[in-house]
Amino acid sequence: AKKSDDVAGDGTSTATVLAQAMVKEGLRNVAAGANPMALKRGIEKAVEAVSARLLEQAKEIETKEQIASTASISAADEEIGGLIAEAMDKVGKEGVITVEDSNTMGLELEMTEGMRFDKGYISAYFVTDTERMEAVLDDAYVLVANSKIGSIKDLVPLLEKVMQSGKPLLIIAEDIEGEALATLVVNKIKGTFKSVAVKAPGFGDRRKAMLTDIAILTGGQVISEEVGLKLENATLDLLGRARKVVVTKDETTIVEDAEDRSQIEGRIAQIKAEIEKSDSDYDREKLQERLAKLAGGVAVIKAGAATEVELKERKHRIEDAVRNAKAAVEEGIVAGGGVALIQAAKALEELALEGDEATGANIVRVATEAPLKQIAINAGLEGGVVAEKVRGLEAGYGLNAASGEYGDLLAAGIIDPVKVTRSALQNAASIAALFLTTEAVIADKPEKAAAAMPGGDDMGGMGGMGF
Repeated sequence: AKKSDDVAGDGTSTATVLAQAMVKEGLRNVAAGANPMALKRGIEKAVEAVSARLLEQAKEIETKEQIASTASISAADEEIGGLIAEAMDKVGKEGVITVEDSNTMGLELEMTEGMRFDKGYISAYFVTDTERMEAVLDDAYVLVANSKIGSIKDLVPLLEKVMQSGKPLLIIAEDIEGEALATLVVNKIKGTFKSVAVKAPGFGDRRKAMLTDIAILTGGQVISEEVGLKLENATLDLLGRARKVVVTKDETTIVEDAEDRSQIEGRIAQIKAEIEKSDSDYDREKLQERLAKLAGGVAVIKAGAATEVELKERKHRIEDAVRNAKAAVEEGIVAGGGVALIQAAKALEELALEGDEATGANIVRVATEAPLKQIAINAGLEGGVVAEKVRGLEAGYGLNAASGEYGDLLAAGIIDPVKVTRSALQNAASIAALFLTTEAVIADKPEKAAAAMPGGDDMGGMGGMGF
């Protein structure tokens, strides 16, 4: 479920229901004497066939309204869906969309300069938000260095100047190691000085170019001996500035308040000229990526709420909906409500499998019905009857659980990104195959029910849910 959420922003419930169905059906067959390894091969071949059919069934998202509909379903909020569609319209499908706290109760969209690159913090000790495992710096200085930083004596003069300013520091360098890294970590843990160290993205000449992009974006300079700048002599005016920096273990997002866009526009024009001159497809692709990072900007969705708990939940829903909408744009959409899976399972009829491999494929066929059956049960209907009826309908038609009627789910806006459905199926199958080929599983011991309070209602009987 976590893997599906990370990849596509949704599909946690689907992945869990699918995994449970596969494990249950698989264990029944293993107990009856089936070969677990043959079952595993059958499951894998079946999942590959169903995934391919899902991609064939997918409809491309063409309108802002379709993006809004997809995001609205994930966030369970039409206003959030509309705002995400507007944000994606402005920054493009590869653009960066971040979520921040708002001082007001509502939602608002703000466009800023900024970029994201695929390098995270060097040490987890830099994390400031342990729940989300993120390092967040507000109104930070940005040091961009085209060298390895290992000696603390090179860094101390600059660190002292930044500390006096009272602002945090983001360091982007070829590498930060040894006593320099240790000093930054110790000061962060003690609360003396807030900083984050990140390795520079790219390699060789491309790294130099990307560091220059970052420096121009933040209004700083690359500290490099090639241009006569040494780290020990660096001053604050050589550093860039960022309104906000968010660093995870995998990526860094810089949100910038650029008052003077002239340098950024000049850099964009330079990259466009390089793209026109380049005769290498690979170089052109990498230049396009750099251009998108510089020109695309960052869309900031500001969310407010009455309480801290509500705000946290709302931000989480928005972030999931953003990933969901991007997944929909990337691979297209299919009918929601568990319908796409059950209809894509028809691809299994074309597989020429025998013995226990065929049994493994049948496990997947049975599991593909599970999400639809569960939705039907939740709506107070008979799951088996609904599944049988939907199987006979044309592609995209199924049960609208909200109204209890059958119809065109795509037209009704009941849709799922195919990436969400596909990821849920693949991750569920991966867990099920591992479970079936494992001799023993160690589970958490179910906690005993708490004793009832004297004279009160016995509410402690929920502890025996372990399995």
